[in-house]
Amino acid sequence: MASYIDNALVKDEHVVYVGRITVWSLTPLIVGGLVLLPLLGLGLLFWIMAFVRYKSTELAITNRRVIAKFGFISRRTIELNISKIEGVEVMQSIAGRLFDYGSLIISGTGSLKEPIPYISHPLEFRRAFIAAQDATT
Repeated sequence: MASYIDNALVKDEHVVYVGRITVWSLTPLIVGGLVLLPLLGLGLLFWIMAFVRYKSTELAITNRRVIAKFGFISRRTIELNISKIEGVEVMQSIAGRLFDYGSLIISGTGSLKEPIPYISHPLEFRRAFIAAQDATT
């Protein structure tokens, strides 16, 4: 099965960086699953939910856009043209700094701000974005 990002690419567009959400964002589901495992396997449901959330979140920078897709059954997508993005802000808590995750706030023209939470290696994502933006200018 092809990913959302693969299906969203247009002619002459290619992926230059793929991001992932951090496993740390799934800690409540993973721990909840461990605690509830003795209760008729209810914990397995929590682990399945964590797995689906991890696998159904897609993040990519292409040579033309930033694409983010969240959700499996209900879906939320963010697709911003690189030329329309004015800035990328990285927000990291103390835990985020320790475990290398954070949230990105992408500012587009017209004061549009799109948050993308719980990104693994957010500084790498920002560097890849800046490189892709520089390549288009």
